[in-house]
Amino acid sequence: MAIRESTETRLLDAADDLFFTRGIAATPIDAVIEQAGVSAATLYRGFASKEALLAAALDRRHRAWIATWDEAVARHDDDEDRLLAVFDALDDFRERPLGSRWCAVLGTAAEYEHGPEEVAAAVRRDSEALRTRLRDLSRPLVREQDGGGRGGKAALLGDELLLLVTGDLAMRLRDPRHTTALARGIARTLIRSVRTTRTTRTAHAAQ
Repeated sequence: MAIRESTETRLLDAADDLFFTRGIAATPIDAVIEQAGVSAATLYRGFASKEALLAAALDRRHRAWIATWDEAVARHDDDEDRLLAVFDALDDFRERPLGSRWCAVLGTAAEYEHGPEEVAAAVRRDSEALRTRLRDLSRPLVREQDGGGRGGKAALLGDELLLLVTGDLAMRLRDPRHTTALARGIARTLIRSVRTTRTTRTAHAAQ
């Protein structure tokens, strides 16, 4: 029997708060039950295990992050600004209720070297979405170089930015005051380098 939506929300809120601040292994399921104000029987009607609850919390956080990113992209018309909007989204998401000191997905991946499939799948979904979206947003900037294909320089630029975004998230652990300003500047340099290469090649072809 399914649990009520309000009960599910309380459980996910408690899991999100405890797992991603105290740590997953350090948080017994009883602590989640107590904070959510439900019984163990109610929890297990909705989620088969602690890992199932964790995966659901990650999926909810992922959906909220993608929505925040979509909003940030929609505020821009320029292709370069649309790509850089990932940093706007990181700043915006940090200020929202699900925002945290650093990335919950990275924290989960760090705790589970060989995690249950449902947890591993949630981590993969987030990683693949980041990679795919950054590559897609890179494509308009390098279309002439790649001949409109799906690989090549767009994939390379997207993967470089993925590495940069991941590093930026990790820096929040080192310094709670860390902002996206430095990563944004590096990203802009990477993008400008690609655009300069494209412009140079176009000019040579016209000669």
